[in-house]
Amino acid sequence: MNLSDLRPPVGANKKRKRVGRGPGSGNGVTAGRGEKGQKSRSGYSRKRGFEGGQMPLIRRVPKRGFHNPFRVEYETVNVSRLAELEGDEFTPESLLASNVVRKRTAPVKILGDGEISRKVTVSAHKFSKSAKEKIEAAGGKAIVIGGEAA
Repeated sequence: MNLSDLRPPVGANKKRKRVGRGPGSGNGVTAGRGEKGQKSRSGYSRKRGFEGGQMPLIRRVPKRGFHNPFRVEYETVNVSRLAELEGDEFTPESLLASNVVRKRTAPVKILGDGEISRKVTVSAHKFSKSAKEKIEAAGGKAIVIGGEAA
């Protein structure tokens, strides 16, 4: 067996369909686009959500309330969860590595549910008031990343 002996399996390589090359080709004249109509024209591209002139679904369904486009969704971690973990320094990266938080891009907020008795240093984007008090009462530090304290 040589490299020169290698061949693709039969049927793996297929010739490209060449459209618009005369009536004998079977794909001449209209080039497989059918007869008239919007889809047969060059430059046609259907817009996202377009339903052929029918009122699109997004405009048919009722809308209520207010959607804030600037809302920040935090990954939350309770103080009790920090107490369960090994180590004495916690950052968003270390919490991600230990599967406590899931989203790599989301900011982390520490909440005050539970108790912590050992000294830990926690770096997060936000802290609830009770979480900060509990961490500092245990002799630890609550460091806010990129901004003023919560």
